[in-house]
Amino acid sequence: MKRKVDLVVVSDVHLGTYGCKAKELLCYLKSIKPKTLVLNGDFIDIWQFKKSYFPKSHLQVIKYILNLSLNGCKVIYITGNHDEFLRKFSPMNFGKILLMDKIVMDLHGKKAWFFHGDVFDASVQHSKWIAKLGGIGYDYLIRLNNFSNWILSLMGKEKYSFSKKIKNSVKKAVKFITNFEETASELAIENNFDYVICGHIHQPQKRMVANHKGKCMYLNSGDWIENLTALEYHYEEWSIYTYDPSHFTITEEEDIDLKQEEELMKIYALLK
Repeated sequence: MKRKVDLVVVSDVHLGTYGCKAKELLCYLKSIKPKTLVLNGDFIDIWQFKKSYFPKSHLQVIKYILNLSLNGCKVIYITGNHDEFLRKFSPMNFGKILLMDKIVMDLHGKKAWFFHGDVFDASVQHSKWIAKLGGIGYDYLIRLNNFSNWILSLMGKEKYSFSKKIKNSVKKAVKFITNFEETASELAIENNFDYVICGHIHQPQKRMVANHKGKCMYLNSGDWIENLTALEYHYEEWSIYTYDPSHFTITEEEDIDLKQEEELMKIYALLK
């Protein structure tokens, strides 16, 4: 039985990279019935897109979301820095999917501001080559981490995250995350938004932020590389969903029929 959810926000999936947990994301998506699905940036990693690596499980995620859009779910694709190539096409409708750089929604009388968040990242805005180099290094770190976790699982030991350890131990990284959250929240308060919903920093979060001008709720959907998290809005409440592998059984990859393959190949060709 699928859970009904008013709104789901997923970001930083990074389809096309080795770290992407596409099978787990597909399990999650198949377990819910959202009225609206927001893909809040870096859904497809065009920075690291390679013809040699885009497995069927990644295509299955795209296929499933396309099917959601054709079956009554409102799908909104918000561009991020890793899929900024699509910004030259926004705003536009891609079939039943709405492509945007940002969007404001009315949620039961409250204003919600959705955008990816890379606008706050100086390394992306002013030194793009450094940011891209960092993205490649992060992908290799995740590959190494996956291999080490495979060894740890064989030994019956708990998995370990290199990148989380690095982020949590480096003061500059912690300060950047704090500044990011505060900057997004302050802008939201100045513009009278009740909610500000971001991605980009791969840090799931839900907290109230207040200053002398007012208050808002800051929300971040995390990622589908390490945290495997999403934001869910239902019954006028926000919650952070965290994927639990014990609740799911990953099945064999489904075949893609010829008509679906043609549609997927159009997307594939666009990215090359």
